[in-house]
Amino acid sequence: MIGKLTGVIAEKSPPQVLIDVQGVGYEVDVPMSTFFNLPNLGERATLLTHLSIREDAHVLFGFLTAEERATFRLLIKISGVGPKMALSLLSGMSVGDLAQAVSRQEAGRLVKVPGIGKKTAERLLLELKGKLSPDLSQPVAIANDAQADILQALVALGYSEKEAGAALKTLPADVGVSDGIKLAMKHLS
Repeated sequence: MIGKLTGVIAEKSPPQVLIDVQGVGYEVDVPMSTFFNLPNLGERATLLTHLSIREDAHVLFGFLTAEERATFRLLIKISGVGPKMALSLLSGMSVGDLAQAVSRQEAGRLVKVPGIGKKTAERLLLELKGKLSPDLSQPVAIANDAQADILQALVALGYSEKEAGAALKTLPADVGVSDGIKLAMKHLS
């Protein structure tokens, strides 16, 4: 019903912002990732929105990216996951981190988010499998801690996880971290 708002940020009170759109103030609940990337009070902002209609309330949820909104909508379709829990999940981890956790079936990463218990995390992993970020659907096979450190270092250097994973496959299994990073960077250049 309301798909996008463009206006001036009148108030910011986590997790809610008030956006003045030509004299009408809209209260919008946003994940913390969106909240921290919003401009200052008095500046213009555009939020993609999702309107949740319940028996007792109409609540607007706002997002800076289409990816966040699509993930939110995917989350609220899961039994037992309401808009507040979905917002909490998107506040606790980025869409990319969520996609990674799902592709690697890492319930432990989801349980760290406030409000997400073990059973809910397992349900999320089951329901979201294959539905988030196709680039991450094939997790990088990591044989040991050295390979995990190499992968993390390459990602920190600016390579995508896909590129770093491809370079990791070319390395000998017993390579050390520093030598592995050097060899992987040679492969990537």
